[in-house]
Amino acid sequence: MLSVRDVRLLPKAHLHLHFTGSMRPTTLLELADKYGVHLPEALTSGEPPKLRATDERGWFRFQRLYDAARSCLREPEDIQRLVREAAEEDVRDGSGWLEIQVDPTSYAPMLGGLIPALEIILDAVDAASRETGLGMRVLVAANRMKHPLDARTLARLAVRYADRGIVGFGLSNDERRGMARDFDRAFAIAREGGLLAAPHGGELTGPASVRDCLDDLRATRIGHGVRAAEDPRLLRKLAEKGVTCEVCPASNVALGVYEKPGDVPLRTLFDAGVPMALGADDPLLFGSRLAAQYELARRHHGFTDAELAELARQSVRGSAAPGDVQAKLLAGIDHWLSG
Repeated sequence: MLSVRDVRLLPKAHLHLHFTGSMRPTTLLELADKYGVHLPEALTSGEPPKLRATDERGWFRFQRLYDAARSCLREPEDIQRLVREAAEEDVRDGSGWLEIQVDPTSYAPMLGGLIPALEIILDAVDAASRETGLGMRVLVAANRMKHPLDARTLARLAVRYADRGIVGFGLSNDERRGMARDFDRAFAIAREGGLLAAPHGGELTGPASVRDCLDDLRATRIGHGVRAAEDPRLLRKLAEKGVTCEVCPASNVALGVYEKPGDVPLRTLFDAGVPMALGADDPLLFGSRLAAQYELARRHHGFTDAELAELARQSVRGSAAPGDVQAKLLAGIDHWLSG
């Protein structure tokens, strides 16, 4: 009988976790009570909200829930708590490296402006990393619903703070809004400043959005990217270039991209040689964290322990972790598999 190892003990890197979406549900309720915020029932029922974002109305509802949760983060101590707890959850799930994604402009009104907000976030990440032992960095993401000039401002700021723990630049929100090429200058600024490019693509829209990220933004990673499975030529391109797709299976199902876990094309991507980094995306709204994504691959796609170990290796290799951190995590993965 084949051995089935605990995926929580498998060392791994977490490359797709959004800031507010990383919050514990209990923390959200406590902060809402603290500030007298009336949350939508979908956030207070104790169960993940029923979501389907494959149409405009569904995406708007998803964003409204997200905005309600974000409105409860008002003081530096709230930011510090969120980041520390996100790190604790990741450590519990076997993560040795976390790149948390944030648009600091969303928090600027509450925290005294864009630069103070970013500095508070970076200080919180540094403190959480020291307290938990988790390697932790930041990926600054622009909002494709806003003007491309805003993205350029954010890219310049991200480069300016690269020595404080920012490792990448992304582009998030509804892929159906705004063309990737409109943000090419922002990504050029980030790339010239030494940051990796990790825009969202291939989730709510098809393979063309992944191709646009590659061709127009010169992406080194793709947030999601699962819809590339519909285009064999694109799969070959991703594999040949070694572009890591940050695949978030539970999120894909929760948002209606796929009907059930077994429909997420993990096996198609894996067999095509496309590097993957499984991610939790927004655990607050989707109800599962990092280790659960590996369990999903095992249970619904038949991934063996050796294949799960390879997924973990791909997450580490796709990260911005320093060489010594990567080497330690890769050795830990070998130990997990041989144990």
